[in-house]
Amino acid sequence: MDLFEYQARDLFAKHGVPVLAGEVIDTPEAAREVAERLGGRAVVKAQVKVGGRGKAGGVKLAADPADAVEKAKAILGMDIKGHTVHKVMLAQTADIEEEYYVSFLLDRTNRTFLAMASVEGGVEIEIVAEENPDALAKIPVDAIEGVTEAKAREIVEAAKFPAELHDQIINVLQTLWTVFIKEDALLVEVNPLVKTSDGKVIALDGKVSLDENAAFRQPDHEALEDKDAADPLEAAAKAKNLNYVKLDGEVGIIGNGAGLVMSTLDVVAYAGEAHASSLGGTVKPANFLDIGGGASAEVMANGLEIILGDPDVKSVFVNVFGGITACDAVANGIVQALELLKSKGEEVSKPLVVRLDGNNAEVGRQILTDANHPLVEQVDTMDGAAERAAELAAA
Repeated sequence: MDLFEYQARDLFAKHGVPVLAGEVIDTPEAAREVAERLGGRAVVKAQVKVGGRGKAGGVKLAADPADAVEKAKAILGMDIKGHTVHKVMLAQTADIEEEYYVSFLLDRTNRTFLAMASVEGGVEIEIVAEENPDALAKIPVDAIEGVTEAKAREIVEAAKFPAELHDQIINVLQTLWTVFIKEDALLVEVNPLVKTSDGKVIALDGKVSLDENAAFRQPDHEALEDKDAADPLEAAAKAKNLNYVKLDGEVGIIGNGAGLVMSTLDVVAYAGEAHASSLGGTVKPANFLDIGGGASAEVMANGLEIILGDPDVKSVFVNVFGGITACDAVANGIVQALELLKSKGEEVSKPLVVRLDGNNAEVGRQILTDANHPLVEQVDTMDGAAERAAELAAA
């Protein structure tokens, strides 16, 4: 989960990272009072989860409270790289002398954490890495040892920060590491980290990505979710504890196990190349939905309810390989799920193609045959089922 800048700033302040005062608003009129609290002058910054705000006109300096209202009015509602600005943050101004870059992130390739730092901040770090790679220090961080004072000093020296700032930047790095660990983050970035005219080091802009898999031990993170921007189907699936991702196709996918579902997406996409979509192009998968190993009637009903609620879906492909959960249990789950949906007034009107294989597959197929639901078809092979689902979606 990516945070807005103001949310990152609040997390930084919570853990002691030096930041400037700031407040977020969603109406131009509110800018006057906030600017007054900040001393009159303020920086008005668009709150969108994308870089390049400054170049797009999403960061403006307001000379006084009245000007802050005008600047907020100009920025609110802007489109920045496809992101509409619904909120702006008014931040205290600073007399900046130098700009730096620091971050901590999860290094998946090397299975460790990584610190990155540069004295060339204020621009996109990708540009620094490409144009002057020697200016970007990359220091591995041991997960158990963490960022001790010695490790922070190593980072500072590798990045060649000014000697007179070493102690301050070491403190910033250690507090940023606290944010990274305590908040279960995947990325904590400050760009720019600035030196002001009075010699202070301040985190002027922050970017934080949180690990959603750690939500069970971070109850406060729920309040940080941007619910207005969330896909309604994904939000509904999350509320039902389903592993669901909305895609842009027409064939709804339900499978048990992430690997099987990924393979199902591939075979449906391949089969769909032979069929024209009513939305233009070829037929494609409409979603990723993994119901896991225990395909109970309730889980299956929840999954079907989400998928059938997608107006783009024209057919559903249920692809299950029985393992820990036998196919007869899955088949019973499908039958009961259809009954549950009917009892809730949610009559199934889109065709379902079901492929069962593995443990008790023959028993499961017989259960579906006996149920004789008019919209349920069985196909023995995965490729054949994908082809039939794509055909039905294109009909």
